Amino acid sequence: MVDYSVWDHIEVSDDEDETHPNIDTASLFRWRHQARVERMEQFQKEKEELDKGCRECKRKLSECLRKMRELEVSAPDGGKGELEKLQAEAQQLRKEEKSWEKKLEELKKKEKNLPWNVDTLSKDGFSKSVFNVKAEEKEETEEQKEKKHKTFVERHEKQIKHFGMLRRWDDSQKYLSDNPHLVCEETANYLVIWCIDLEVEEKHALMEQVAHQTIVMQFILELAKSLKVDPRACFRQFFTKIKTADQQYMEGFNEELEAFKERVRGRAKVRIEKAMKEYEEEERQKRLGPGGLDPVEVYESLPPELQKCFDVKDVQMLQDAISKMDPTEAKHHMQRCIDSGLWVPNAKSGEGAGKGGSEGSEEEGKKENGDEEEGNA
Repeated sequence: MVDYSVWDHIEVSDDEDETHPNIDTASLFRWRHQARVERMEQFQKEKEELDKGCRECKRKLSECLRKMRELEVSAPDGGKGELEKLQAEAQQLRKEEKSWEKKLEELKKKEKNLPWNVDTLSKDGFSKSVFNVKAEEKEETEEQKEKKHKTFVERHEKQIKHFGMLRRWDDSQKYLSDNPHLVCEETANYLVIWCIDLEVEEKHALMEQVAHQTIVMQFILELAKSLKVDPRACFRQFFTKIKTADQQYMEGFNEELEAFKERVRGRAKVRIEKAMKEYEEEERQKRLGPGGLDPVEVYESLPPELQKCFDVKDVQMLQDAISKMDPTEAKHHMQRCIDSGLWVPNAKSGEGAGKGGSEGSEEEGKKENGDEEEGNA
Protein backbone atom coordinates (compact mmCIF):
# COMPACT_ATOMS: atom_id res chain seq x y z
CA MET A 1 0.00 0.00 0.00
CA VAL A 2 1.32 3.43 -0.91
CA ASP A 3 2.08 5.75 2.01
CA TYR A 4 0.89 9.27 1.20
CA SER A 5 1.68 10.69 4.62
CA VAL A 6 4.80 12.37 3.30
CA TRP A 7 2.58 14.83 1.48
CA ASP A 8 0.88 15.91 4.74
CA HIS A 9 3.79 18.16 5.69
CA ILE A 10 4.23 20.39 2.66
CA GLU A 11 4.52 24.12 3.16
CA VAL A 12 2.24 25.67 0.54
CA SER A 13 4.07 27.88 -1.93
CA ASP A 14 3.75 31.61 -1.51
CA ASP A 15 1.81 32.27 -4.67
CA GLU A 16 -0.98 29.78 -3.87
CA ASP A 17 -2.24 31.27 -0.58
CA GLU A 18 -5.32 33.43 -0.69
CA THR A 19 -5.00 36.72 1.16
CA HIS A 20 -7.38 39.41 2.35
CA PRO A 21 -8.00 42.19 -0.18
CA ASN A 22 -6.65 44.77 2.27
CA ILE A 23 -3.31 42.95 2.59
CA ASP A 24 -0.46 43.73 0.24
CA THR A 25 -0.07 40.26 -1.28
CA ALA A 26 3.33 40.84 -2.84
CA SER A 27 4.80 42.11 0.41
CA LEU A 28 3.28 39.22 2.35
CA PHE A 29 4.71 36.63 -0.03
CA ARG A 30 8.09 38.34 0.06
CA TRP A 31 8.10 38.35 3.84
CA ARG A 32 7.06 34.70 4.07
CA HIS A 33 9.73 33.66 1.64
CA GLN A 34 12.39 35.67 3.45
CA ALA A 35 11.36 34.21 6.83
CA ARG A 36 11.48 30.66 5.45
CA VAL A 37 14.90 31.23 3.90
CA GLU A 38 16.22 32.64 7.19
CA ARG A 39 14.89 29.60 9.10
CA MET A 40 16.56 27.26 6.64
CA GLU A 41 19.85 29.16 6.91
CA GLN A 42 19.69 29.06 10.72
CA PHE A 43 19.00 25.33 10.68
CA GLN A 44 21.88 24.72 8.27
CA LYS A 45 24.21 26.80 10.44
CA GLU A 46 23.23 24.80 13.53
CA LYS A 47 23.85 21.54 11.67
CA GLU A 48 27.30 22.67 10.54
CA GLU A 49 28.25 23.68 14.11
CA LEU A 50 27.22 20.28 15.45
CA ASP A 51 29.19 18.52 12.73
CA LYS A 52 32.23 20.62 13.50
CA GLY A 53 31.94 19.98 17.29
CA CYS A 54 31.56 16.23 16.77
CA ARG A 55 34.59 16.06 14.46
CA GLU A 56 36.70 18.07 16.89
CA CYS A 57 35.71 15.75 19.78
CA LYS A 58 36.64 12.69 17.72
CA ARG A 59 40.00 14.27 16.85
CA LYS A 60 40.79 14.97 20.52
CA LEU A 61 39.82 11.42 21.51
CA SER A 62 42.04 9.97 18.79
CA GLU A 63 44.95 12.15 19.93
CA CYS A 64 44.43 11.11 23.55
CA LEU A 65 44.39 7.40 22.67
CA ARG A 66 47.56 7.81 20.62
CA LYS A 67 49.37 9.41 23.60
CA MET A 68 48.22 6.58 25.84
CA ARG A 69 49.65 3.95 23.48
CA GLU A 70 52.97 5.78 23.21
CA LEU A 71 53.19 6.12 26.99
CA GLU A 72 52.47 2.41 27.50
CA VAL A 73 55.24 1.48 25.04
CA SER A 74 57.87 3.97 26.22
CA ALA A 75 57.31 3.66 30.02
CA PRO A 76 55.25 0.61 30.93
CA ASP A 77 56.14 0.81 34.65
CA GLY A 78 56.67 4.53 35.19
CA GLY A 79 54.39 7.43 34.39
CA LYS A 80 51.34 5.91 36.01
CA GLY A 81 49.99 9.29 37.01
CA GLU A 82 50.18 10.59 33.47
CA LEU A 83 48.54 7.45 32.12
CA GLU A 84 45.64 7.71 34.57
CA LYS A 85 45.18 11.33 33.64
CA LEU A 86 44.97 10.41 29.94
CA GLN A 87 42.52 7.60 30.69
CA ALA A 88 40.25 9.98 32.57
CA GLU A 89 40.45 12.48 29.69
CA ALA A 90 39.62 9.74 27.17
CA GLN A 91 36.60 8.69 29.22
CA GLN A 92 35.36 12.28 29.35
CA LEU A 93 35.86 12.68 25.59
CA ARG A 94 33.85 9.50 24.91
CA LYS A 95 30.98 10.95 26.91
CA GLU A 96 31.19 14.20 24.94
CA GLU A 97 31.32 12.22 21.69
CA LYS A 98 28.10 10.41 22.59
CA SER A 99 26.53 13.74 23.51
CA TRP A 100 27.47 15.25 20.13
CA GLU A 101 26.18 12.19 18.29
CA LYS A 102 22.90 12.34 20.20
CA LYS A 103 22.44 16.00 19.29
CA LEU A 104 23.16 15.20 15.64
CA GLU A 105 20.64 12.37 15.68
CA GLU A 106 17.98 14.68 17.14
CA LEU A 107 18.75 17.32 14.54
CA LYS A 108 18.36 14.75 11.74
CA LYS A 109 14.96 13.72 13.13
CA LYS A 110 13.96 17.36 13.34
CA GLU A 111 15.12 17.89 9.75
CA LYS A 112 13.10 14.87 8.62
CA ASN A 113 9.94 16.28 10.22
CA LEU A 114 10.35 19.73 8.71
CA PRO A 115 7.62 20.55 6.15
CA TRP A 116 8.72 20.48 2.50
CA ASN A 117 8.67 23.63 0.47
CA VAL A 118 9.52 24.78 -3.01
CA ASP A 119 13.23 24.89 -2.13
CA THR A 120 13.45 21.37 -0.66
CA LEU A 121 10.96 19.31 -2.69
CA SER A 122 13.56 18.39 -5.27
CA LYS A 123 17.26 18.65 -5.94
CA ASP A 124 19.33 18.42 -9.09
CA GLY A 125 20.22 14.84 -9.87
CA PHE A 126 22.88 16.15 -12.19
CA SER A 127 23.59 19.34 -14.07
CA LYS A 128 25.31 19.42 -17.42
CA SER A 129 25.54 21.94 -20.23
CA VAL A 130 26.79 21.10 -23.70
CA PHE A 131 27.81 23.74 -26.23
CA ASN A 132 28.45 22.96 -29.85
CA VAL A 133 31.47 25.16 -30.41
CA LYS A 134 33.17 25.06 -33.77
CA ALA A 135 36.79 24.12 -33.36
CA GLU A 136 39.22 26.87 -34.22
CA GLU A 137 40.72 26.25 -37.62
CA LYS A 138 44.42 26.85 -37.98
CA GLU A 139 45.15 29.59 -40.44
CA GLU A 140 46.62 28.22 -43.65
CA THR A 141 50.05 29.34 -44.79
CA GLU A 142 50.51 31.06 -48.14
CA GLU A 143 52.11 27.91 -49.52
CA GLN A 144 49.12 25.78 -48.44
CA LYS A 145 46.66 28.27 -49.92
CA GLU A 146 48.54 28.32 -53.22
CA LYS A 147 48.65 24.52 -53.38
CA LYS A 148 44.94 24.28 -52.54
CA HIS A 149 44.06 26.85 -55.20
CA LYS A 150 46.18 25.11 -57.83
CA THR A 151 44.63 21.70 -57.10
CA PHE A 152 41.08 23.11 -57.19
CA VAL A 153 41.65 24.90 -60.50
CA GLU A 154 43.18 21.81 -62.10
CA ARG A 155 40.05 19.84 -61.22
CA HIS A 156 37.32 22.38 -61.95
CA GLU A 157 38.73 25.00 -64.37
CA LYS A 158 36.27 24.07 -67.12
CA GLN A 159 33.28 24.39 -64.77
CA ILE A 160 34.53 27.72 -63.38
CA LYS A 161 34.86 29.14 -66.88
CA HIS A 162 31.37 27.92 -67.75
CA PHE A 163 29.99 29.74 -64.70
CA GLY A 164 31.95 32.87 -65.69
CA MET A 165 30.19 32.93 -69.07
CA LEU A 166 26.65 32.85 -67.59
CA ARG A 167 24.60 36.01 -67.25
CA ARG A 168 21.01 35.30 -66.17
CA TRP A 169 20.30 34.91 -62.45
CA ASP A 170 18.32 31.70 -62.93
CA ASP A 171 21.06 30.10 -65.02
CA SER A 172 23.71 30.95 -62.44
CA GLN A 173 21.59 29.62 -59.57
CA LYS A 174 20.82 26.35 -61.37
CA TYR A 175 24.46 25.81 -62.32
CA LEU A 176 25.64 26.36 -58.73
CA SER A 177 22.88 24.06 -57.48
CA ASP A 178 24.23 21.35 -59.78
CA ASN A 179 27.86 22.18 -58.81
CA PRO A 180 27.82 23.48 -55.21
CA HIS A 181 31.56 22.83 -54.83
CA LEU A 182 32.15 25.92 -56.98
CA VAL A 183 30.81 28.21 -54.23
CA CYS A 184 34.15 28.97 -52.58
CA GLU A 185 37.07 31.40 -52.39
CA GLU A 186 39.07 29.49 -55.01
CA THR A 187 36.40 30.14 -57.67
CA ALA A 188 36.30 33.86 -56.85
CA ASN A 189 40.11 34.12 -56.98
CA TYR A 190 40.28 32.34 -60.34
CA LEU A 191 37.63 34.64 -61.82
CA VAL A 192 39.55 37.73 -60.66
CA ILE A 193 42.76 36.51 -62.32
CA TRP A 194 40.85 35.59 -65.47
CA CYS A 195 39.38 39.11 -65.66
CA ILE A 196 42.85 40.65 -65.52
CA ASP A 197 44.14 38.25 -68.19
CA LEU A 198 41.23 39.15 -70.50
CA GLU A 199 41.84 42.88 -70.03
CA VAL A 200 45.55 42.43 -70.81
CA GLU A 201 44.52 40.60 -74.00
CA GLU A 202 42.21 43.58 -74.78
CA LYS A 203 39.08 41.40 -74.65
CA HIS A 204 37.15 44.12 -72.87
CA ALA A 205 33.58 42.88 -73.47
CA LEU A 206 34.41 39.38 -72.25
CA MET A 207 36.18 40.83 -69.22
CA GLU A 208 33.03 42.74 -68.24
CA GLN A 209 30.96 39.55 -68.56
CA VAL A 210 33.29 37.56 -66.29
CA ALA A 211 33.52 40.52 -63.89
CA HIS A 212 29.74 40.32 -63.36
CA GLN A 213 29.99 36.67 -62.27
CA THR A 214 33.00 37.48 -60.09
CA ILE A 215 30.96 40.00 -58.10
CA VAL A 216 28.10 37.48 -57.86
CA MET A 217 30.47 34.98 -56.23
CA GLN A 218 31.98 37.62 -53.93
CA PHE A 219 28.52 38.74 -52.78
CA ILE A 220 27.63 35.12 -51.94
CA LEU A 221 30.84 34.72 -49.93
CA GLU A 222 30.21 37.98 -48.05
CA LEU A 223 26.65 36.87 -47.25
CA ALA A 224 28.02 33.59 -45.86
CA LYS A 225 30.46 35.49 -43.63
CA SER A 226 27.74 37.76 -42.27
CA LEU A 227 25.46 34.76 -41.54
CA LYS A 228 28.41 32.66 -40.28
CA VAL A 229 27.42 29.69 -42.43
CA ASP A 230 28.98 27.68 -45.24
CA PRO A 231 28.67 29.55 -48.58
CA ARG A 232 27.08 26.47 -50.14
CA ALA A 233 24.21 26.79 -47.68
CA CYS A 234 23.26 30.37 -48.52
CA PHE A 235 23.84 30.99 -52.26
CA ARG A 236 20.12 30.39 -52.92
CA GLN A 237 19.32 33.18 -50.45
CA PHE A 238 21.50 35.54 -52.47
CA PHE A 239 19.70 34.78 -55.74
CA THR A 240 16.29 35.07 -54.06
CA LYS A 241 17.33 38.44 -52.68
CA ILE A 242 18.93 39.78 -55.86
CA LYS A 243 15.95 38.77 -58.04
CA THR A 244 13.52 40.62 -55.75
CA ALA A 245 15.96 43.32 -54.65
CA ASP A 246 14.98 46.91 -54.17
CA GLN A 247 16.67 49.73 -56.07
CA GLN A 248 19.17 50.44 -53.28
CA TYR A 249 20.48 46.86 -53.19
CA MET A 250 20.83 46.71 -56.97
CA GLU A 251 22.63 50.05 -56.98
CA GLY A 252 25.07 48.68 -54.41
CA PHE A 253 25.69 45.60 -56.58
CA ASN A 254 26.24 47.66 -59.73
CA GLU A 255 28.51 50.14 -57.95
CA GLU A 256 30.69 47.29 -56.68
CA LEU A 257 30.74 45.80 -60.20
CA GLU A 258 31.91 49.07 -61.77
CA ALA A 259 34.52 49.59 -59.06
CA PHE A 260 35.81 46.05 -59.66
CA LYS A 261 36.11 46.68 -63.40
CA GLU A 262 38.19 49.79 -62.72
CA ARG A 263 40.46 47.82 -60.40
CA VAL A 264 40.88 45.16 -63.09
CA ARG A 265 41.80 47.81 -65.68
CA GLY A 266 44.32 49.29 -63.28
CA ARG A 267 45.91 45.90 -62.53
CA ALA A 268 46.04 45.08 -66.25
CA LYS A 269 47.74 48.40 -67.01
CA VAL A 270 50.36 47.79 -64.33
CA ARG A 271 50.99 44.30 -65.67
CA ILE A 272 51.42 45.58 -69.24
CA GLU A 273 53.80 48.32 -68.11
CA LYS A 274 55.84 45.79 -66.15
CA ALA A 275 56.01 43.47 -69.17
CA MET A 276 57.12 46.35 -71.40
CA LYS A 277 59.86 47.32 -68.97
CA GLU A 278 61.08 43.75 -68.78
CA TYR A 279 61.10 43.48 -72.59
CA GLU A 280 62.98 46.77 -72.96
CA GLU A 281 65.53 45.66 -70.39
CA GLU A 282 66.05 42.37 -72.21
CA GLU A 283 66.58 44.22 -75.50
CA ARG A 284 68.95 46.62 -73.83
CA GLN A 285 70.99 43.74 -72.40
CA LYS A 286 71.27 42.29 -75.90
CA ARG A 287 72.59 45.63 -77.27
CA LEU A 288 75.30 46.14 -74.66
CA GLY A 289 78.79 46.60 -76.06
CA PRO A 290 82.08 45.09 -74.84
CA GLY A 291 82.34 47.71 -72.13
CA GLY A 292 78.81 47.15 -70.88
CA LEU A 293 77.33 50.37 -72.35
CA ASP A 294 74.17 50.66 -74.46
CA PRO A 295 75.07 52.03 -77.98
CA VAL A 296 71.70 53.77 -78.25
CA GLU A 297 72.20 55.61 -74.95
CA VAL A 298 75.78 56.50 -75.90
CA TYR A 299 74.72 57.79 -79.34
CA GLU A 300 72.04 59.98 -77.78
CA SER A 301 74.58 61.42 -75.32
CA LEU A 302 77.03 62.48 -78.06
CA PRO A 303 77.29 66.12 -79.18
CA PRO A 304 75.30 66.87 -82.38
CA GLU A 305 78.46 67.17 -84.52
CA LEU A 306 79.56 63.64 -83.54
CA GLN A 307 76.06 62.25 -84.06
CA LYS A 308 76.09 63.67 -87.59
CA CYS A 309 79.35 61.84 -88.34
CA PHE A 310 77.78 58.52 -87.35
CA ASP A 311 74.62 59.36 -89.30
CA VAL A 312 76.50 59.93 -92.57
CA LYS A 313 79.09 57.23 -91.71
CA ASP A 314 82.02 59.52 -92.59
CA VAL A 315 85.24 58.65 -90.75
CA GLN A 316 87.11 61.74 -91.98
CA MET A 317 84.32 63.98 -90.72
CA LEU A 318 84.49 62.19 -87.38
CA GLN A 319 88.26 62.70 -87.15
CA ASP A 320 87.88 66.42 -88.03
CA ALA A 321 85.14 66.88 -85.43
CA ILE A 322 87.23 65.19 -82.74
CA SER A 323 90.31 67.30 -83.59
CA LYS A 324 88.27 70.46 -82.98
CA MET A 325 87.06 69.30 -79.54
CA ASP A 326 88.79 69.52 -76.19
CA PRO A 327 91.14 66.48 -75.98
CA THR A 328 89.72 65.33 -72.63
CA GLU A 329 86.14 65.59 -73.82
CA ALA A 330 86.98 63.91 -77.14
CA LYS A 331 88.72 61.04 -75.31
CA HIS A 332 85.71 60.63 -73.02
CA HIS A 333 83.22 60.37 -75.90
CA MET A 334 85.39 58.04 -77.98
CA GLN A 335 85.97 55.73 -75.02
CA ARG A 336 82.23 55.49 -74.47
CA CYS A 337 81.76 54.74 -78.17
CA ILE A 338 84.29 51.91 -77.91
CA ASP A 339 82.71 50.47 -74.69
CA SER A 340 79.29 50.46 -76.33
CA GLY A 341 80.50 48.89 -79.60
CA LEU A 342 79.50 52.00 -81.54
CA TRP A 343 83.15 52.39 -82.63
CA VAL A 344 85.52 49.46 -83.18
CA PRO A 345 89.18 50.61 -83.15
CA ASN A 346 91.78 48.84 -85.34
CA ALA A 347 89.05 46.89 -87.09
CA LYS A 348 91.02 46.42 -90.36
CA SER A 349 94.60 47.46 -89.66
CA GLY A 350 96.88 48.38 -86.87
CA GLU A 351 96.75 52.06 -87.70
CA GLY A 352 93.87 53.27 -85.64
CA ALA A 353 90.26 52.93 -86.72
CA GLY A 354 89.84 51.70 -90.27
CA LYS A 355 86.93 52.90 -92.33
CA GLY A 356 85.43 49.45 -92.80
CA GLY A 357 85.44 48.77 -89.09
CA SER A 358 84.10 52.18 -88.28
CA GLU A 359 81.38 51.91 -90.84
CA GLY A 360 80.40 48.48 -89.51
CA SER A 361 80.23 49.79 -85.96
CA GLU A 362 78.45 52.93 -87.10
CA GLU A 363 75.88 50.88 -88.99
CA GLU A 364 75.33 48.70 -85.93
CA GLY A 365 74.91 51.74 -83.71
CA LYS A 366 72.64 53.41 -86.23
CA LYS A 367 70.59 50.24 -86.61
CA GLU A 368 70.18 49.87 -82.87
CA ASN A 369 69.22 53.51 -82.62
CA GLY A 370 66.66 53.12 -85.42
CA ASP A 371 65.14 50.07 -83.70
CA GLU A 372 64.89 51.98 -80.45
CA GLU A 373 63.22 54.93 -82.10
CA GLU A 374 60.78 52.66 -83.88
CA GLY A 375 59.98 50.92 -80.60
CA ASN A 376 59.41 54.26 -78.87
CA ALA A 377 57.11 55.39 -81.67
